[in-house]
Amino acid sequence: MSQAGFFDFEDRLAQLNAHGNPLHTLDQAVDFEAFRPTLEQVREKPRKSNAGRKPFDVVMMFKTLVLRTLYGLGDGQLEYQIRDRVSFMAFLGLEPGDDVPDEKTVWLFREQLTELGLIEVLFDQFEADLAASGFAASQGSIVDANIVEAPRQRNTREENAQIKQGERPESFDANPHKGRQKDTDARWTKKRGQNHFGYKNHVNTDVKHKFVRKYHVSDAAMHDSQAMDQLLDEDNTKGDVYGDSAYRSQAISDTLEEQGYRDRIHRKGYRNNPLTEREKQRNKRQSKVRARVEHVFGRQAQFACHLGSTFLRCIGFIRAKAELGLRNLVYNLDRYARLVSD
Repeated sequence: MSQAGFFDFEDRLAQLNAHGNPLHTLDQAVDFEAFRPTLEQVREKPRKSNAGRKPFDVVMMFKTLVLRTLYGLGDGQLEYQIRDRVSFMAFLGLEPGDDVPDEKTVWLFREQLTELGLIEVLFDQFEADLAASGFAASQGSIVDANIVEAPRQRNTREENAQIKQGERPESFDANPHKGRQKDTDARWTKKRGQNHFGYKNHVNTDVKHKFVRKYHVSDAAMHDSQAMDQLLDEDNTKGDVYGDSAYRSQAISDTLEEQGYRDRIHRKGYRNNPLTEREKQRNKRQSKVRARVEHVFGRQAQFACHLGSTFLRCIGFIRAKAELGLRNLVYNLDRYARLVSD
């Protein structure tokens, strides 16, 4: 058997692209170089020594995080897949024989972005790029939230009571190995009779293009309506705000009116005060619009199809916020590539 060479790599890649390689489509559609000035901030800290291997290019490292999110991979799995898959290597600009970032390097780069708060900066930057490219937020806003599971904790009642009071149990710090695995920021909540532990990804999606325009991350116990102020988008060309009945309250209605928005939130009935036929028909009409936000969470679930859920691989609010911010950004990158390539 002859040894594979560079031209074999190129031939295989050309065949993949001819069959609609989605990573090639994404790479052609998105100007990843535009993120370089922001990403270079992770390299501003001076190196202690010039010895050793030079750090990997920041744009390439950011693209590794895009791959990790798109395919729901852990850091170790990501390293293996980059080495194994032609499409992954080509997306990163690598050739056979090039060095591949190992899982520790990927983890460290993600930690640096998290510590500097750059995920939010990158998200806002691409939002501005969308508007400049003719994809400004249009035809109204849809607000919704999705529970994202975190690693479940096995704590004593006393430990749970301390966590609810905002205290960190001493037993966690007495055993550092145990403490590092404990998430004291995530919370339990119940939905449709099922218990969930983790966080919530609150989003504002515009009606026309279905991009995530605003997002807010909270623990899972936070009621959807409490994030409304963080989700309102004054840049949308239309003031209609759609949401399910979880957002229905007099306070929210008053806030929307005061700020010049139009209330398109579902009405809900109460005991001894059921919905009228007119209100039911109104909800039905608005459901056709509001349902568009489900595309966002459905696509993000596809990112994590290897896991079977949108399960978080991190512990703590700061990392969860960065992880969910990255998911929202990658969703927008993926959505943009699909729209411009149609």
